[in-house]
Amino acid sequence: MKRASAHRSEQASAGPEHQGPAESRAMARTGMAQARTGAMLDTIGAWLLGILWILPLLYAVWAAIHPPAYATRFDLFAPLTLENFARAWDAAPFPRYFLNTFFLVTMVLAAQLVLSTMAGYAFARYEFRGRDFVFMLVLLQLMVMPDVLIVENYRTMSWLGVRDTVFAIGLPYFASAFGIFLLRQTFKTIPRELEEAARVEGANGWQILMKVYVPLARPTYIAYGLVSVSYHWNNFLWPLIITNSVNTRPLTVGLQVFSSSDQGIDWSVITAATLLSAAPLLIAFLLFQRQFVQSFLRAGIR
Repeated sequence: MKRASAHRSEQASAGPEHQGPAESRAMARTGMAQARTGAMLDTIGAWLLGILWILPLLYAVWAAIHPPAYATRFDLFAPLTLENFARAWDAAPFPRYFLNTFFLVTMVLAAQLVLSTMAGYAFARYEFRGRDFVFMLVLLQLMVMPDVLIVENYRTMSWLGVRDTVFAIGLPYFASAFGIFLLRQTFKTIPRELEEAARVEGANGWQILMKVYVPLARPTYIAYGLVSVSYHWNNFLWPLIITNSVNTRPLTVGLQVFSSSDQGIDWSVITAATLLSAAPLLIAFLLFQRQFVQSFLRAGIR
């Protein structure tokens, strides 16, 4: 009996390499069951997050295409209407707001792409004294919230005499530390052999940048462009402070007319105006969502 009990204890203490086929299959089935459970939980969590994200959008669409009486009441047989969009369009100078916003995001994006490309290329491929220190100063900008600089930016715009202009809205954002960092990381992943081959062919520094580095960084440019456009399209506080007239207001500031208490709050018109202002961003994201995801996967943050 002592020998049998010792034999059983040796089997119990034996590692996986000493277990029989039955025990190995049981452990494999347990591992597969745990993996399936984890995958199922991940799927459920993703669906829950997706539903929570899309619920406000679904409500905005529902309220915008139904009469005000159905804004807070769900009825499958509620009548459909586009009158809310017409009322929102007539209540504010949307053409002017769209023009100001389009000019703003285009101006800021163009300046950011030029400056970030030049700076990112210099930090990635050129050797000069104090390069790492200067790059550290650039990264420090990521730790400073833009709202902290509102007072100083306002004083600077007033000193320059450009207050209450679209140019004043975008000027503080021309130099982007995030754009410089992202493009620097992208340029560093490009093999130097391509640059050396271009130099052998007689290309100068500008030609190497425009014909080698910029084309290979196209996914990064697309992703950064979407981030920049979406941020400045939705920016509210700084445009509200620096603008005073209708001719210079972007969409986000112009939408506040729909929430003024003296006119009352009509959620159907507010949601219609919100959809009008957000429609270009939604369309751009649907068109470029694959490039948006792949660009960050390719560039990486190393």
